[in-house]
Order: sequence, then structure tokens, then C-alpha cells
Amino acid sequence: MDKIIGIGNALVDILAPMEDDKLLDELDLPKGSMQLIDEDRLLKVREKLAAMKTQRSSGGSAANTAYALANLGSKPGYIGKVGEDEMGEFYEKTLKKQGVETRLLKCSLPSGIASTFISPDGERTFATYLGASGTICADDLSRSMFEGYSYLYIEGYLLQDHDLVLRAIQLAKESGMQICLDMASYNVVELERAFFDQLITKYVDIVFANESEARAYTGKEPMEALQEIASKCSIAIVKTGKEGSLVKKGTEFIQVLPHPIKKVVDTTGAGDYYAAGFLYALTSGYSLEKCAQISAIVAEAVIQSVGTNLSKRKWNEIKLNIDEVLQA
Repeated sequence: MDKIIGIGNALVDILAPMEDDKLLDELDLPKGSMQLIDEDRLLKVREKLAAMKTQRSSGGSAANTAYALANLGSKPGYIGKVGEDEMGEFYEKTLKKQGVETRLLKCSLPSGIASTFISPDGERTFATYLGASGTICADDLSRSMFEGYSYLYIEGYLLQDHDLVLRAIQLAKESGMQICLDMASYNVVELERAFFDQLITKYVDIVFANESEARAYTGKEPMEALQEIASKCSIAIVKTGKEGSLVKKGTEFIQVLPHPIKKVVDTTGAGDYYAAGFLYALTSGYSLEKCAQISAIVAEAVIQSVGTNLSKRKWNEIKLNIDEVLQA
């Protein structure tokens, strides 16, 4: 099985379910978005969180994907940056415990925190303080970090640092790796559309996008957006929420419809887990259709729990569902 290494913002997730969305207005956070915040806004967010029931987990888009890959049976790696503090220790220990090979850099700044507000409909909104995670730079990377891996998975949140992303891609390409890019968030795509286009056209092999991200990139609805993205890379995936997902590789097209779900609890990590399911299946040598079906199974499991750290029992259920797909 080919191995995958992810690179992203190493963030500790503080998860906070809400009874309604009023708090988002109070904190000036557009629902469903990822907003970068400074220390002053972090203090305001912490004041609100102090009165709420919360839970903590290792997070960051690429780290979530690596965590899920490890639980599916892969041996992923992860590159990120944390602080020399308790949050950083928690982050590293959590990933290693799950079987992720961590290649974490450290600095004196506090570790990054993603305050995650979960709406009653399961939609999540991030107020992200990057801290140490935001200081990872091109000079931090070395070719040895990428050795032994066949795929590099890049989270779109990193694209605001062009030099970092281009350096990571250069080192990965020198090692003969394929490049996977998750678009991350519609507002990030809007801000960095030209850079996204440069990367996808020149370097990226596999693109993961949800419909709002695909629309921000192409200005088109899912099916037409899929066609445009697929014309620029090897495999294009557009996730369409309750309508499933669309996958295209060359002339091959797959549409996977979702399974009925009683209640969406928290959509945190849905896209990250979808990518994990897809890459796990792809590196296992399964067909494109099986890749899409397995992706749906993994993504549907995580949105029925709060946060992304699933129990062993839940992972066993996921694996049983995957086996059923493979035997069909």
C-alpha cells in the first residue's frame, strides 16, 4: 500500500455545540466559514467558551485525514508545527497514539487553537487562532520529511503562504510523489483563487472540493464545476452534501448517493474523512467507484458524532461497512 503524508495547520480543536446560532452573530463569525482570529478575538471567544460545554481533540484538516487513514489501516505521516506547551504535547501524543508518524516542528509561540462552534443542524464554524501552526514556513521543510511516501496531501488553509506550498510541492515532486489538494473552505478559495488555479493546472493530481468551494473556484454548479476541475487534473471530486458526491477521472464518471442518516450531529471533519476514505481505497488499489463508496461510509460516520475522534467500536463498524462494499 502506498503511503500518504499530510501537511497542514496543527490545531487543537475546542468543540462547542450550540443551542442556536446567536453566538455566531455576537462573535461576527459567518456560519460555515473558517475565520482567522488574533489574540484579542481569541480572548473574547474563550470568554464565551468558558460558559459552554466543550471537548478537546487534535485537529486541523490534514491531521484529521491522517488520523482517519491510520484508523483505516494505513500508515500516514503528518507535518505541522506546535508550541512547546501542554497543548502541543497533547496534540503530538494524540496523533502518535493513533498510529500517525508525526514530523512536528516546534517553537516558543502557543499552539494553534480552532474554536469550533457547532450549530443545531450540525454545521460547524471555525474561529482559528493559528499561533505556532501559522509560523511553519518554506525553510522548515526538508526532503527527508517526504521520503518513504507516495502521496502528499495539502490542506487548502495553507495556500495563504505561497512559498510554503510551492516548496512542499517541489520536495514532493522531487521524491516522485503525487499531489492531493483539499480546497478547505469557500472563503479561502475566494481569497486565493488565482493561486489555487496555478497549483491545480500545473502540479495537483487529485482535487477535493465541496460544492461551495467548487462554485467559488469555477463560478459553476457542481456538475459543470466537476467537469472544469477534472480538465485540469487527474481526479476531481466534488462533494454535494445530502446529494452525495461526484467523481471524475478522464472519461470515467461516478456519482455516489448518500445513505439515509437519522441526524447530522456535527459536520466537523466530514471533508477530511471523505478524503481519508478515498485515499485509503485508492492506495489499496480499489476501483474509482469503490473509492467513492468507501469515502461516503467514512464521512457519514464522522458527522454522526461530535468531533473527529471516533471510538474503536465506531471504527470497527466502519470497517465492516467497507468490507460489505468490497464484497458487493
